[in-house]
Amino acid sequence: MSEQQVNVEPAQDKLSAWTEWLGSPPGRYVLQWQQAQYDRTVCDFFGFHAVQIGLAALPALRESRMPLRVFCAPTPELVGTHPMQSYCEGSVLIERPEELPFETGSLDLVVLPHLLEFAEDPHQILREVDRVLRAEGRLMISGFNPVSLWGMRQGLARGILPDYLPRPCRMLSVPRLRDWFKLLSFDLDRGRFGCYAPPCRSDQWLARSAILEKAGDRWWPICGAVYFLAAVKRVQGMRMIGPAWKRTSKAAVGRAVVAPPTNRDMGK
Repeated sequence: MSEQQVNVEPAQDKLSAWTEWLGSPPGRYVLQWQQAQYDRTVCDFFGFHAVQIGLAALPALRESRMPLRVFCAPTPELVGTHPMQSYCEGSVLIERPEELPFETGSLDLVVLPHLLEFAEDPHQILREVDRVLRAEGRLMISGFNPVSLWGMRQGLARGILPDYLPRPCRMLSVPRLRDWFKLLSFDLDRGRFGCYAPPCRSDQWLARSAILEKAGDRWWPICGAVYFLAAVKRVQGMRMIGPAWKRTSKAAVGRAVVAPPTNRDMGK
């Protein structure tokens, strides 16, 4: 078996496991909540170029008003066959999101649904997004919250219970993402948690837990299973530095200057 086959097959296994989980009742549950967050947020951002990287099952840009919307697919099979075919103007194959094929400062909006937690180097992806976004450009991220019932359940799966989330998933906390934002050029603009139902596997039990949505949003808002973050790229303004010319005030010009007497004057 060649080295290329060794590297490709595990990636395909991760993608298939993730796709299979998204088709399950909890997968549809989180997709529905995230779809509502993206739909009511992307319509507030204006610009020309919007890009979504990953998660073909979630058309995050369908309500965007930007004229050019592009979906970046992780595998060749998804290019031209994703559900966002009617919302995006094109598809781009990006096998390594750590190296984005876009010019510096060329994008107005970048959307990363569940990309960082399945990436090998999530911080490098954010650095690349910082590079390709223009000043005041927007970044939106969604992912699983480790400080939740789902996060606790996934932690217990290590040798005790079967996995609830796909095993390649490495959840990133919101405080950690905020620290990364501070190291780069991003300011957190808005954020929200959701999906407060316990880690159930059936539609029946998820429907019975619907009452927890309003209660969780009020009483324990940071414990939702999924978070949604929107950040803006800030660039410090530049100031031209020139010679420091000394200006004489009008009061100084009109004021007489009396020189002290010299020895010659005192001898007269």
